[in-house]
Amino acid sequence: MEVARDDKHGGMAHVLVTEPIAEGGLDQLRQAGHTVSVQVGLGPAELAQAIATANALIIRSATQVTAELLAAAPDLVVVGRAGIGLDNVDVEAATRRGVMVVNAPQSNIISAAEHTMALLLAQARNIPQAHGALVQGRWERSRWEGVELADKTLGIIGLGRIGKLVAERAKAFSMTLLAYDPFVSADRGRQLGVELVSLDQIIAESDFVTIHLPKTKETLGLIGRGLLMKAKPSLRVVNVARGGIVVEDELAECIREGIIAGAALDVFDTEPLESSPLFDLDEVVVTPHLGASTREAQDKAGDAIADMVQLALAGEFVPYAVNISAAEANETLRPYLPLAERLGGLFASLVGETPDALEIAYEGEIGGFDTRILGLAVLKGFFGDFSAQSVTYVNGPQLAAEHGVEIREVTTTAPDDYVNLVTVSGAGHSISGTLQGPRHEQRIVRINGHTFDVPPAPHMLMVANDDRPGVIGTVGTLLGNAGVNIADMDVGRAERDGTAVMLIAPAAEVPADVIETLRHAPGIISVASLTG
Repeated sequence: MEVARDDKHGGMAHVLVTEPIAEGGLDQLRQAGHTVSVQVGLGPAELAQAIATANALIIRSATQVTAELLAAAPDLVVVGRAGIGLDNVDVEAATRRGVMVVNAPQSNIISAAEHTMALLLAQARNIPQAHGALVQGRWERSRWEGVELADKTLGIIGLGRIGKLVAERAKAFSMTLLAYDPFVSADRGRQLGVELVSLDQIIAESDFVTIHLPKTKETLGLIGRGLLMKAKPSLRVVNVARGGIVVEDELAECIREGIIAGAALDVFDTEPLESSPLFDLDEVVVTPHLGASTREAQDKAGDAIADMVQLALAGEFVPYAVNISAAEANETLRPYLPLAERLGGLFASLVGETPDALEIAYEGEIGGFDTRILGLAVLKGFFGDFSAQSVTYVNGPQLAAEHGVEIREVTTTAPDDYVNLVTVSGAGHSISGTLQGPRHEQRIVRINGHTFDVPPAPHMLMVANDDRPGVIGTVGTLLGNAGVNIADMDVGRAERDGTAVMLIAPAAEVPADVIETLRHAPGIISVASLTG
């Protein structure tokens, strides 16, 4: 849902910020010309009122972005979560409305991994309990005897970005590492010095377990009494991931009954939390969701989410959008995103209607990659011409379904006349483009079977004409008399004998009356205006 008025007409987006964010990121948005409104601590009714005119919403973990709240924000383009978790955002509802949801997955991974290690050590050595006793005047050296980490088995549940960092740090403590992650291969585990095993085996063999999973329907309540009954009595559970993955009441029971040795928790099912049966247990260490609470993590999150929000408001590719149905564009594909969007827009004006099917073909090296993001770029350009609503990488497939357009993508790594070629076709029309040279310069190379070599422009003309002397001069004279400069032009032979086709990239939009005059000029067969 591009904020067209931002980039095309010089307007400013309204960015609503409802939780504390590092000022560096907010200043970045202000310097880009956006209006940033910081309103912390809003109630549900106040939030619904404040979001009514917002184009972007920046939050952390406390603001609940529900379907009802999204419905109150007709101009909302993007929700930015300054952090990793998104369990407080209804991503499905946002996707239905074409609202992009972005986060900053790299911002706090080091802080979270270090806090995991801090809790691991605090649990093993009873540091907060001993501190509390000593400052109250009790020297309880024998009571708070701990255990070493060396030669103990650490089970890592979730070997993603944070889990890998924890594994690296735990190796420095001479721990034996097990991990459970169905999305990581055994070979990759061996490269990390970790043995991949089942969840049951993790619990059964580990002395310590750390959790690094997102909160989903599948992980909610994953660590409960049933699973913990399989543990050794020496097991200690550490959770710096998300609340709700560990069933807190059942964890407390297992510790109280001696089924496991203890736990260290930074996150809870309900936050903020002021009382819990876990708080009464000496074997438990707790912190109030401090995993990302470092100066460095907050600065990184603020800067990263500002970058993502700016890209979303400009309608550009956003690397950390979580509700785009495509893999992230790699360095090979990324230069083709603007070309694909331009081809979609030009094709929309070429075909003049929504076809029953839209075929997008990729030839050459790019055909060997996951090209779905290029297809989304084509849809963004195509429906930007047809749809009254703003179009993003998020809602392109939804708009295609609503308009009854079947999307077909075809890939081949065998190049034809070009190293790489993107072709959009349907309803008897087609347009192809490629990139040339080290600067990745865009070129339109085929339209409806005619060969050209013209850089695309926002407004183009395709002129079919009699193939005889003087016609090109006629076209140039008519455009010149109207004050329209021709930036680029190429002539291709048509399949029919005696005719030719001109593809013209004017420096500015050609007025409708000039196009009409061209259509009636001697030797002109047809004039098509292409915009994109």
